[in-house]
Amino acid sequence: MVFRADAAFAKPEIYQALEERGVKYAIRIPANDTLERDIVELLTPPVGGPTHKPVVRYKGFLYQAASWQTARRVVAKVEFHFGELFPRVGFIVTNLETDSRAVVRLYNKRGTAEQWIKEGKQAVKMTRLSCHRSRYGSG
Repeated sequence: MVFRADAAFAKPEIYQALEERGVKYAIRIPANDTLERDIVELLTPPVGGPTHKPVVRYKGFLYQAASWQTARRVVAKVEFHFGELFPRVGFIVTNLETDSRAVVRLYNKRGTAEQWIKEGKQAVKMTRLSCHRSRYGSG
C-alpha cells in the first residue's frame, strides 16, 4: 500500500503514523528557503534556454524540518518550460526507495485519480456514492 497526498497532509505526525505502520508514502511539501538552497544547482537555466519540450531535473536528498524528529528523504523536481521566466519547482517527502523520477511519477498518479473524481462530479453530477463500508489493503 502507498499513501499519496498533497501538501494539506504534510504534517510530521502523519509521516510518523505511516512509518510506524510500515506504509510507504509520497506527500507534497511546501517549498521553503532551506529546501531551495538544497537544490540550487538544479535552478540554473538550461544553456540556450528551454526548448519546446520542458527540461526536467530531479534530486533526492535528506532533509529535516524543525518540526520533524528525524531527517526524511525529499525529492525535488524542477521544470523549465519554454516561454516561462522561472522554473516550476516541487518537493515531495517520501520513504520510498525508488529513484527520484519514479517517486514523482507515483505521486503524480494522485492527481489523475482526483481528475477522475472531478470529471464524475461535473459530467454526471455525481455527488455521493452508495457504498456504506470501506475495504482496506486490497491494493
